[in-house]
Amino acid sequence: MKVVALVQARMGSTRLPGKVMKLVDGIPLIQLLFERLSVSKCVDKIVLVTPKDNKNIPLVECIKELGYEVFQGSENDVLDRYYQAAKKEKATAIVRITGDCPLIDPEIVDQLIKLFYDTKVDYASNTIHPSYPDGLDVSICTFDSLKLAWEKAETSYDREHVMPFIRNSKAFTKTNLASEIDHSSSRWTIDEPEDYKVIKNIFNHFSPDHSFGWKEVVELEKSQPSLFLPNKNIIRNEGALMGSGQKLWKRAKTVIAGGNMLLSKRPEMFLPEKWPSYFSKSKGCKVWDLDGREYIDMSIMGIGTNILGYGHPEVDEAVKKAVVDGNMSTLNCPEEVYLAEKLIELHSWADMARFARSGGEINSIAVRIARAYTGRDKIAICGYHGWHDWYLSTNLNNKEALDKHLMPGLNPNGVPKGLLNSTIPFNYNNIDQLEQILKKNHGEIAAIKMEVTRNENPQDGYLQKVRDLATENNIVLIFDECTSGFRETFGGLHKKYDVEPDMAVFAKALGNGYAISACIGREKIMEAAQSTFISSTFWTERIGPSAALATLEVMERERSWEKITRTGNQIAQHWRNLASKYDLPIRVFGLPALIKFSIETPDSLIYKTLITQEMLSRGYLAGNSVYVCTEHTPDVVENYIKELESVFKVISECKNTSDLKSLLKGPVCHSEFKRLN
Repeated sequence: MKVVALVQARMGSTRLPGKVMKLVDGIPLIQLLFERLSVSKCVDKIVLVTPKDNKNIPLVECIKELGYEVFQGSENDVLDRYYQAAKKEKATAIVRITGDCPLIDPEIVDQLIKLFYDTKVDYASNTIHPSYPDGLDVSICTFDSLKLAWEKAETSYDREHVMPFIRNSKAFTKTNLASEIDHSSSRWTIDEPEDYKVIKNIFNHFSPDHSFGWKEVVELEKSQPSLFLPNKNIIRNEGALMGSGQKLWKRAKTVIAGGNMLLSKRPEMFLPEKWPSYFSKSKGCKVWDLDGREYIDMSIMGIGTNILGYGHPEVDEAVKKAVVDGNMSTLNCPEEVYLAEKLIELHSWADMARFARSGGEINSIAVRIARAYTGRDKIAICGYHGWHDWYLSTNLNNKEALDKHLMPGLNPNGVPKGLLNSTIPFNYNNIDQLEQILKKNHGEIAAIKMEVTRNENPQDGYLQKVRDLATENNIVLIFDECTSGFRETFGGLHKKYDVEPDMAVFAKALGNGYAISACIGREKIMEAAQSTFISSTFWTERIGPSAALATLEVMERERSWEKITRTGNQIAQHWRNLASKYDLPIRVFGLPALIKFSIETPDSLIYKTLITQEMLSRGYLAGNSVYVCTEHTPDVVENYIKELESVFKVISECKNTSDLKSLLKGPVCHSEFKRLN
């Protein structure tokens, strides 16, 4: 038999990029692995198998300089990479070694090969029933077995991890090499930064000897356990159970404070430890993750940014033209003038506009203008208006003051305490409360800043009463339409209720996925922007206004607001029907185009998490809300409801929430802002 050890390694590791070339004693870890493996008496040849990628050039050059051969093949289909390399080498038996095992022990490798010979099986490993430290993993199979796996394996998991098809099939004979003492709780592999610390500790202890045996490391762990503490909390083979997006999210939390830039996109808000986390591409209402899996997005559609669906061709074409013509220059882009004129045309009460690129920015701009115009400091608020100091200062006096305004748990750490009592919250549809606030702070309120509506409709002429109070007290009325704009009317939602503000702000859907936000208002108020400094370089780039103009053109032609409202109402009715059929206490709420539901029990988050988990396995990004887009066609909705019904059926068959929780494959999702570990 010709026994060939194929060592798979690459520079593009998701969790720890370039790990195989990290240095210990000035030597790359991959070199240490090859040197240790070369001591094996039963391996005839060692070959590096790595993807065809320029990133791997340093790795390839390193191994070739050491005198070993390199085979380059598929990035993601590692099974094909192995098969093609084994075929090229005319191997009759293939030993699989992974590049994250720099402490691989030739003694264990030889023991396994001898066991493989003696038992004459198709496959042998020391991980079928793990008893060796994680990082000493080795397996061997016949070429014929590898070939059959290459021909039959279909799942991405089987193709990526090479041996699972053989291990899990009854068509192959197998045996396991076990240690006399169970050391499976020890972790000597390298997948995470913490692992690298442990590996360095081990090699540094034995330096300059690099040929120490695994039993010597066992004794070291007993005598100096502190050297092995950094990675103690990492689960064995965790990486094999995680998708590329999950691995990258874990890595992100070590280099990005909070993991990402938007709380609402944190995996913990959907399905902790199991959410795909990152996308490779998106189109229409479909999203593909980093592993190429396709999902139908019946969730928040980019946090409500894409009413026309992802990658709308006309909008994208306008953006491409902006890029080709030049996105920035010393001069201004004309598109911002055209966009201002269009928004004013859609809102007859408005005279002027200002632009930014995000909702939080444009809300802050509106507040600054109102304060500059009135000469007053205080703002009365109702709803969610972003992350800036002026808004979060609401929680300086009471950390729960904003809990009823969409996002609970918002901590005002870092907000100047001098802003205490400068922002005063009031509850929607409670006109008496607002009246009392205005009386108590007579002559001090610069603006009433509120969402037109979010989860409940105005009652008994509420919006007009707010308008009247603002007029009577010379207060600027600002409607925050960042979320509600263009959902039910072609413009602000306030047009539906025939109540005109003094200012209105828009974001999210305005650019169909491209960054653009706008503030429009009456001339006498907007002119105050010239008396205070409001200025930013990238508010003048061309892509945002170009995307917005194209988006508005498509919306107007297709009457998108009517389509998404109709679809949202249909989805809401489907939810109610399912809840009635399966006797679930459901509450449906929100704008039709931003429709949501909640199973009304103290354990509603368990229900939400289970729904997300089960729908993900069925190919849907879905939870308890749907931000509707024009690409949510009747067929898409019908198939979504069909799959959701099977999940509701599972829920109804569980006797209590403890049964439901036992079905979860990870922690329960978050519902508010929390610090990440």
